[in-house]
Amino acid sequence: MAQVPVQTIHRDPQLFCWILFPITIVMILTGVLRHYASVLMQSAPKKLDQKTIREQRSLLHGINVRGNFHALSKKSFATRRDALVTAFESGAYLKDPERAGQGQPNPLSDPSSMEGMMGMMKNQMAMIIPNTLIMSWINAFFSGYVIMKLPFPLTIKFKSMLQAGVMTKDMDPRWMSSISWYFLCIFGLQSVFNFLLGSDNAASQMAQQMGGMGAAPGAQMFGPGVDPDKQFKAEAENLAVIEHYSVLDDVEARLLAGIAV
Repeated sequence: MAQVPVQTIHRDPQLFCWILFPITIVMILTGVLRHYASVLMQSAPKKLDQKTIREQRSLLHGINVRGNFHALSKKSFATRRDALVTAFESGAYLKDPERAGQGQPNPLSDPSSMEGMMGMMKNQMAMIIPNTLIMSWINAFFSGYVIMKLPFPLTIKFKSMLQAGVMTKDMDPRWMSSISWYFLCIFGLQSVFNFLLGSDNAASQMAQQMGGMGAAPGAQMFGPGVDPDKQFKAEAENLAVIEHYSVLDDVEARLLAGIAV
């Protein structure tokens, strides 16, 4: 069986000094500057009033009871469920009970919602503008360069990802272009940012947003445009249909069966 000949490209060793290292250093410095710019642009969190806190904590209480009902006895769970379902359906925990069933007001007319949207816009601009400038800089000075070869084999599916900007059909997929190195740095420098700036830094958070690894599904539970009355009624239905069981059911029999000789 004939072996595939090894593809060799003679490259100038100075490519590492004048392309790979500058792109990496610029990406690290940009991430650090983006982090401190986001910290400076971040507004102080608005203090919530008592009714808003009660509304949010009550819904979280219902979610926690639903998720941990197996740790409660049947009587204790039934008492909690009946009290929560009655309160959720009647709107007892709503911040504005008189607006029950009317839906949320327009977020554009709510000052608190506008502040949240402006904060999101600032974060997006802090991510888009530096990436656009760096991408233009790389396209202007380093487009078309092949800077390194990966030491492990890859399939042809990785060719479009690793050889962006190099229109060569027959090149080995292990060769990497300068533009592809830039994209890998966006997602591969998170550990560096965690070491330099800590785990809760803006640079890693923006990389996660670009990679689709943003906030958890429950992060927008109390966001603008969400109707709390519908959330309470949906949670009341979820609690009502639970068939209770306890982790302590027949615990004596299971214990004796486990130690029986």
